[in-house]
Amino acid sequence: MIYFTGDTHFGDTRVLRIDRRPFSDMAEHDTALISNWNDVVGGDDDVWHLGDFMSVRAGPCAELLAKLNGRKHLIIGNNDPEETTGSNGWASVQHYAELREAGHHLILCHYAFRTWNQMGKGSINLHGHSHGRLKPIPRQFDVGVDAQGPRPVSLAQVLLSRRKS
Repeated sequence: MIYFTGDTHFGDTRVLRIDRRPFSDMAEHDTALISNWNDVVGGDDDVWHLGDFMSVRAGPCAELLAKLNGRKHLIIGNNDPEETTGSNGWASVQHYAELREAGHHLILCHYAFRTWNQMGKGSINLHGHSHGRLKPIPRQFDVGVDAQGPRPVSLAQVLLSRRKS
């Protein structure tokens, strides 16, 4: 199975204040996100993390990655330092990716695009960065934890999330 998430910001206290995440402190935040991730993701699953994985205050990135199930792919965000991008534990690290999942052509980037490859042919842009604050447009979805919930989600869940709104 393939899952998507972004903007976990492990160890970054700003998300408690700015994004009003419902945790008393970062230890509770990080523990909950790790637990939620592992409740959903199995060892043979792939997770595409669309940027802003962690703060260096969370400790060594490789240790955090080892606590998380699945093969982890990083789409680099604006808050991903070399300690994160260069860490062991990523199956791949890039700024942009395109893949096919469940018959859909997916365009992955940390940032939301105004236009993207094969947009006119039904491709879907998955992104993070905006923390659920952008007005939705057709076939574009914020997969970050503030938009989709504090756990990785499947493409089917992402597509269904818009229908529920």
